[in-house]
Amino acid sequence: MDADRNREVGFRLYLITDRKLVAPHGLVAACEEALAAVADRPGSIALQLREKDLDGRELFELAVALRALCSRYGARFLVNDRIDVAIASNADGVHLPTTSFSPADARALIGSSRMIGVSTHSPEEVARASAVGADFAVYGPVFTPTSKSLDYGAARGVEGLSAACRDAKIPVYALGGITSERMPLLRGSGAAGVAAIGAVLGASSPGHAMRALLDSAERTFAKSD
Repeated sequence: MDADRNREVGFRLYLITDRKLVAPHGLVAACEEALAAVADRPGSIALQLREKDLDGRELFELAVALRALCSRYGARFLVNDRIDVAIASNADGVHLPTTSFSPADARALIGSSRMIGVSTHSPEEVARASAVGADFAVYGPVFTPTSKSLDYGAARGVEGLSAACRDAKIPVYALGGITSERMPLLRGSGAAGVAAIGAVLGASSPGHAMRALLDSAERTFAKSD
């Protein structure tokens, strides 16, 4: 992995939203609790707004609220797929599913100052994402996902993650069934960090879960850069 590129991206934990996990308290409140719990480590977190079933107006309003939270607590903010909403809400970047725009086309729209993340499920997809201009890749599922909002087939395991990271030119984040207890299994995989949905937003205390997961990620990946 290119260590300089990894420092440019920087974060250890990529929190992905699923508002259905936090009803009736609300997504903004749950995200604020999670981000506030790790506010003493600015730059260590990125938040992706991933609510595919919302219409444009609702998604934009939610993006504006989460953009403000991320600015307050020192987190990066990205929007899944919707480049228009990412630009309009002044997000730090966009996250592209495998069926979305190519990173090269997205770059032409969002410019050079914003990040592009890509979802991947094989070493070949990681390599392709890097070659066409993505800044980082999310790879998974590594373990069986705790969030039912993801359905990407069988778990690839740590072996699959290691294969995806082996020749990667961009940071790779492990997704799927990530917990504090499983984090040590990822040591030496080459991953830059982890992505999580249910482990944080499905917890009774998103703040406590967020801090525990970040603590574990920092211990696991501190020697991997």
